[in-house]
Amino acid sequence: MRRWAPAKVNLYLHVGPPRADGRHPLDSLVVFADHRAADRVELIPSRGDTLFRVSPGFYAGDMGEDNLCLRALRALERHAGRALPSAITLEKQLPVAGGVGGGSADAAAILHLGNEVHGLGLKTVELADIGASLGGDVPVCVHGVPALMRDDGARVTPIAGDFPSLPSVLVNPGMACPTGAVFQAFDRAGMGQGFAECRPPEAVTALDLIEALAGFRNDLWDAAVDQVPALRAVRERIGTHVSGAPVRLSGSGATSFALFETDAEARAAARRLSLAEPGWWVAETRLGAAAPNGGSRWIMSG
Repeated sequence: MRRWAPAKVNLYLHVGPPRADGRHPLDSLVVFADHRAADRVELIPSRGDTLFRVSPGFYAGDMGEDNLCLRALRALERHAGRALPSAITLEKQLPVAGGVGGGSADAAAILHLGNEVHGLGLKTVELADIGASLGGDVPVCVHGVPALMRDDGARVTPIAGDFPSLPSVLVNPGMACPTGAVFQAFDRAGMGQGFAECRPPEAVTALDLIEALAGFRNDLWDAAVDQVPALRAVRERIGTHVSGAPVRLSGSGATSFALFETDAEARAAARRLSLAEPGWWVAETRLGAAAPNGGSRWIMSG
């Protein structure tokens, strides 16, 4: 079986000061990209040891032996109480340390695939609980639908009803912005005072949502710029090519996204950015729309 592992985008991300356990309370509206901004994960049963392979499409970096795909399979094995030998292939296209949850999306895909291939019969909420031990973004990636992500990421509330599908362009300049370093900078600056969960915006159309998001923010922006000062110039350069569309940082960076009312506008902006910045990762996609329980994420079974 194969499954898309789509980019996760924080339309807004409000962060509080660290709790006694060192983790941060979050309040974020999360959506997911379509297959144009996604990794692809394949898992089949193995008769021997678990095997892990990264395809030549790998964007950057070295996965290592302790990557989130293998950690997700080990967590699933602990829950099942038995070995789940698997052959895993990861086609990596999402930028590493880019703020779009690439590793978390890969882990979520492994949890779903391992559950299905090995016949464990676990529900999505159970897989999300298993994923919580792997990282704050994994539970929401397991759900794979527009959702509110709160507490330290473990409390996920899917958005009820229809959610606008947002034409978008994701842009990464080839810079890594590790999450841990960004949160450390956030803490050193004493940010997050006055944090409180808020009511998410209500919108029927893409334009409604784009306008409503003007009243929300990404609290990690200043900390991300502290770690990677070039991000400020990157945002300005993106702004020159997207014809006034709002540009925001997703997660802890370094991927920015611009939102548009139409696919044509997003396509034109992506073309301009790709021509102007050929060394950047630029993906035209749609954010938000997804089937319950990740149903639209399946590619093939057999």
